[in-house]
Amino acid sequence: MTLNAIWKAGLSLALAIATVFSTANAADDATAKQYQQMVDKAIAFLATKGQAEDGSFNSAAGPAVTALVTAGILRQGRSPDDPVVAKALKYVEKFIRDDGGIYTEGTHNKNYETCIALVCFKEANRNGKYDALLAKAEKYVKTNQWGATHEREADASDVKYGGTGYGRTNDRPDLSNTSFFMDALKASGSGADDEAIKRALVFVGRCQNLEGPHNTTPFANKINDGGFYYTPAAGGNSQAGNDEQTGGLRSYASMTYAGLKSMIYAGLTPNDPRMKAAIGWLKKHYDLNNNPGLGNQGLYYYYQTFGKALAALGQDTFVDEAGVSHDWRKDLIEALAMRQKPDGSWSNENQRWMESDANLATGYALLALSYCKK
Repeated sequence: MTLNAIWKAGLSLALAIATVFSTANAADDATAKQYQQMVDKAIAFLATKGQAEDGSFNSAAGPAVTALVTAGILRQGRSPDDPVVAKALKYVEKFIRDDGGIYTEGTHNKNYETCIALVCFKEANRNGKYDALLAKAEKYVKTNQWGATHEREADASDVKYGGTGYGRTNDRPDLSNTSFFMDALKASGSGADDEAIKRALVFVGRCQNLEGPHNTTPFANKINDGGFYYTPAAGGNSQAGNDEQTGGLRSYASMTYAGLKSMIYAGLTPNDPRMKAAIGWLKKHYDLNNNPGLGNQGLYYYYQTFGKALAALGQDTFVDEAGVSHDWRKDLIEALAMRQKPDGSWSNENQRWMESDANLATGYALLALSYCKK
């Protein structure tokens, strides 16, 4: 080959590479523009149609929904001084209790409400404004963990050990509330060496369909597919139901992503057998058209848990069982774009877990989108 031919071939290759990068950049720019348009429309909906005069986004739900929605807005870069945010924060502040909890008087959901509110105030904390509140709230939620206090006494062999529930008397712990609990601990600065996190990992491991030293419950070997279910406590429960043949608790995606995220927060790495098994289940069930195992039930809860877990995993792509590499951030943005209403809101036609409430579903969507930012 002559020097001239080599030069021409090199020029052609350079032009081809430049075209690929130009196309990729254009696609990235289009996705970024789509993202921002979705966020702006969603916040405009919440400001004009979602928020009540008292600052709440669902006063019947106490502080929980308002705190969750507000955290979603804050994670999109809005300031605590933004009128919508400031009004919502003032509403949630009304529920601050002397014991450190943030909950409705007389509620049965003290732990659940406090964990979500704690994350909200962490997102809003500027110049130490909420430092004292966050410290007290952290101490409070830790009193709701089984095995941590005399009120919730349990030794390490007890299936309830390490878990948290809604905060009711004689509460049954579950993975969803324990996942929110770990979010709250992480927001308050607790790391993998924190004793509450270590205890929580014990409970999380018992919610996994994985027989081994970390799960010796009767459910561990019945399905043994590496996915997660709701709780092994009080006789065991999976929102996806029981397997007809084995009686095992069926795994489903939202809890498997919650389990994966919780294990990462507890310091486990992808080489750990528990992590490998969870990721293996998710590789078989990569899907953003539904919440695998539950269909459209809890779809928006699923989206925010999906985003949170994969962001914590720290990988830009997720390779499924067939070897297909997915840009999970782009997939999540597209799934939410398809479902956004003309007024900027989201809502689920399935009413379970309150997701037909446009404010709650929109809050979940904003949180999910926030994990798509690198």
